[in-house]
Amino acid sequence: MFDNPVLTFIQLLNGLTLGMSLFVIAAGLTLILGVLRVLNFAHGAFYMLGGYVCFSLVGFLSGFPGGFWLAVLGSGAVLAAMAYGIERSMLRHLYDRDHLYQLLFTFALVMIVGDLVRFTWGTQVLSVSLPQGFKGAVNLGIAYYPSYRLFLCAMGVVVAIGMWYFVNRTRAGRFVRAARQDREMLESLGINVGRIYMLTFVGGSALAGVGGALAAPAVALSQGMDAEIIVQCFIIVIIGGLGSLGGAFFGALILGLLNSFGVMLVPNFEIVLIYLMMVVVLMIRPWGLLGKPEAE
Repeated sequence: MFDNPVLTFIQLLNGLTLGMSLFVIAAGLTLILGVLRVLNFAHGAFYMLGGYVCFSLVGFLSGFPGGFWLAVLGSGAVLAAMAYGIERSMLRHLYDRDHLYQLLFTFALVMIVGDLVRFTWGTQVLSVSLPQGFKGAVNLGIAYYPSYRLFLCAMGVVVAIGMWYFVNRTRAGRFVRAARQDREMLESLGINVGRIYMLTFVGGSALAGVGGALAAPAVALSQGMDAEIIVQCFIIVIIGGLGSLGGAFFGALILGLLNSFGVMLVPNFEIVLIYLMMVVVLMIRPWGLLGKPEAE
């Protein structure tokens, strides 16, 4: 494969695109795991629901200019509102409980969202048309590449820069980091930690919805798409390190490139390479590439 520069270049772009698309979703999961310490298995279901909501909104807004982009924002808003209701009514009562209760609760959410999608949109495979201006390919000199996939790659970088700036350069971001490191100390300073937890869960879920909406034109919307994405996101979080956005960024890149080139090098066994890579990382750095070992 590597003796064909065009094919190698295209696979490189495929890997980058996949990695950046996964990062948009995994970033929200990383934030929730790092701050709330909640094993949110429903994150993949939120991603799937975001894609289906985008499908309906695109049809409703078909006559509006920029209808697809309004649908993407609408998907994020719908998931944010749903996450707010879930967090305020149920999830906040589980923060100090055993992880098993959190796992059972978020798994129940997976079942509920799955039934909601099946009841609302049926079981048929659906698709969303590419937005205007992104239906062609771009000449990159070496080869042509779909413009929308290039946009997804760039969008992942934009989200990474935006989240880095928020966490490291804003007052709210400092509160988020403090809530992760020492909740009791932050509460003693008069900060409403419960509100920080709520906003973190809402923001992370909104990212999942936006990620699903952005992925809708590039993938087929179908039942079960949430299971595949949540496995990939957990692998990214484990590789990168719990709560590390930088680790999630590099973990997503590694997974995307390994998947892209693995399909060419070892067809039908690329998933083995991903799990093998995760095992190697855990053997060398059990806390992840950019994570930090936590004190007892």
